[in-house]
Amino acid sequence: MKRRSALKTILILAGALILAPCRPAVPVAAAVGFAPGAGADADQPVIKELVAAFDEAEASVKKADVDALMKFYATAYNYHGLKKSDVRRVWEEVFLHYRDISSSHVFTELELVKANGVRKAYVTCTGWLYGTEKQTGKPITIDSWVREVHHLVKEEGAWRFLGNTGGAAEHVSAGSAPHHPLF
Repeated sequence: MKRRSALKTILILAGALILAPCRPAVPVAAAVGFAPGAGADADQPVIKELVAAFDEAEASVKKADVDALMKFYATAYNYHGLKKSDVRRVWEEVFLHYRDISSSHVFTELELVKANGVRKAYVTCTGWLYGTEKQTGKPITIDSWVREVHHLVKEEGAWRFLGNTGGAAEHVSAGSAPHHPLF
């Protein structure tokens, strides 16, 4: 009898350990960082500025403060035809339906360029946006992206999200655009 109980406990623990990675945990704080070797040739102050920009955006997300969050987006923001006003509407909708929102960002590549006096960063990122559904109380992955190349621009002394590079259609209506313009 004791042996059967011990075996049952071991099987439950093993099952939990095996299944735990299948569902991402909802992080308490933003996890923003560079994978080993990513950005190794970039200057460290720029890396710190980029991480600080994402951390600042995350703090705004945690407070559900759309006005503060929109400061993270560049004036000329464009994601597959979505403009800054469109992404504001998306965030308002997210905050309406979810609480306890947080994100994770892993940067695996970084390219810094300067052209015509404008500094730009292309950051390859894999990440997730988590939250809890207000209606059901269930944790959910609101958004995720894999090897998305975030395009940031230095605007008014701070790094701002300009959109993502590659494959963007000239114009896609807001109703049919891909649903992850968030980070």
